[in-house]
Amino acid sequence: MESRILQLISALRASGVRVSLAESTEAFSAVELMGVRDREHFRLSLRATLVKDQRDLPVFDKLFPLFFGSGQPPLMGGNPLSDLTAQEAQLLAEALRQFTKDLRQQMERLMNGEPLSQEELDALAQMAGLNYANDLRQQDRMTQRMLRALDFPEVQQALRELLDLLEQMGMDGGRLQQLRRMIAQNLQGIRDQVHQCACERIAENLSEQPPEDVLDGLYNRPFQALSDADKKLLQREVKRLAAVLHTRIALRQKRAKSGQLDPKATIRANLKYHGVPMEIRRRDRVRKPKIVVLCDISTSMRFCSELMLSFLFALQGQVRKTHAFAFIDHLEFISGDFDHSNADQAIQSVLWRMPGGTYNTDLGRSLADYDAGYLDTLNGQTTLIVVGDGRNNYNDPRLDLFTRMSRRAARTIWLNPETPALWHGDSDMPRYAPLCTEVLKVSNLRELASAVDQLLAA
Repeated sequence: MESRILQLISALRASGVRVSLAESTEAFSAVELMGVRDREHFRLSLRATLVKDQRDLPVFDKLFPLFFGSGQPPLMGGNPLSDLTAQEAQLLAEALRQFTKDLRQQMERLMNGEPLSQEELDALAQMAGLNYANDLRQQDRMTQRMLRALDFPEVQQALRELLDLLEQMGMDGGRLQQLRRMIAQNLQGIRDQVHQCACERIAENLSEQPPEDVLDGLYNRPFQALSDADKKLLQREVKRLAAVLHTRIALRQKRAKSGQLDPKATIRANLKYHGVPMEIRRRDRVRKPKIVVLCDISTSMRFCSELMLSFLFALQGQVRKTHAFAFIDHLEFISGDFDHSNADQAIQSVLWRMPGGTYNTDLGRSLADYDAGYLDTLNGQTTLIVVGDGRNNYNDPRLDLFTRMSRRAARTIWLNPETPALWHGDSDMPRYAPLCTEVLKVSNLRELASAVDQLLAA
């Protein structure tokens, strides 16, 4: 119990609540006096001793049940499958056979009311980047990412199709209604279990966060797990990283200036010496690339693309030419924004012109815009870079256009913050990836900086 109280105190401090050493001591004294048998008295004892500002009460009320809740997963709905008649069981089995094996197994688990195991929750948390989340405002976003990793939207749709199929096959209406209620209850149970896991893990992360400067930790924290304060820190840090990369790349180019030995030019130059090589000729090595970059600035990708643009325009001296484009449901040429203003102002003007959250991503249409107006910016000396998660909201991905672009470019690099384990649902990455020279995961600032360095070094 003492360790959980200490974790709560650490989480309160990490959330901005000022808790002194004296107040912590008072909290333990109050708990010793009031006891822990009555949960409400226990809660009020901690609340009265640890919180001295009314504005901090909502933070305490959010954190307390995450450390001192029931600890049990949400109850799942009852299972009416045990009293199915032989005919109904046969209908259900026949309907389930219409779905793939993996999908069928998940549907059966839901109908049987089986909760997720701790191992499954841990794996989902890892894929969603929950282990790095340290802001309770991220709980809904993390819950959605975990459900997406679980194929939850696909399972929901499959269950609806299953019920429609059973109705067409003639199952009794009363039984169908019973199944609908049970499935809805179990779906909600899974949501509640995942949401509870997300909240508890974030609370634990807060309790483990050291009070000192956490910039090093932010380098490895997934973009989706960053709070607004974290993002401001990283935006300032990008300028320092860009300066470091600029120096490193310039030094690499200086060392490569001599180029490679050119045998043919050397022989021609030494004909006057009867073919005896006296003057060495070398082939120039052009190391500065020409870049075309397409950045997804929809809500889920906005911060990653913003940092990518900051890197590229801080490193303009190391590239021959950059053609930059931003897209959500259409494509816009944004290189012109950087001609007469600094990078920060230019990026903000682009984000203001294309606000997130008001429309759905349509990469296919954006590729069509590029093909129609800017295809001549690609040639055999160009590196094509796409920054996005490949989620296209089930729109046409226009693979024909992306294939044409990839063939025109010297190489095509896709920077994606998601791991291949999350490439399902509305993600078209399994179809885009084979058309790319390379797909790099850039889920945090360290990976993004490494990718930029790699791109300009190749």
